Amino acid sequence: MPKYVIEREIPGAGKLTPEQLKTISQTSCGVLNNMGPQIQWVQSYVAEDKIYCVYIAPDKAMVLEHAKQGGFPANSVSEVTHVIDPATAE
Repeated sequence: MPKYVIEREIPGAGKLTPEQLKTISQTSCGVLNNMGPQIQWVQSYVAEDKIYCVYIAPDKAMVLEHAKQGGFPANSVSEVTHVIDPATAE
């Protein structure tokens, strides 16, 4: 199943409180539960004004539908073609 990286532009994302992040996470999980097991949230990285999310889904359209249903921005959705890490250099 393809993996996607979603860039969400959210001003002040890095300053969101743990409670706000919990609420966002609960909203996302609720949408995922309604959409079924084909789409999965792997994890997200919170930065200054952006949140970068990793999802597994059959296609980009499903990722965009999740964003729409959750009320989340999806400024960029890119399919992951390769994963590299320090072991790649060996």
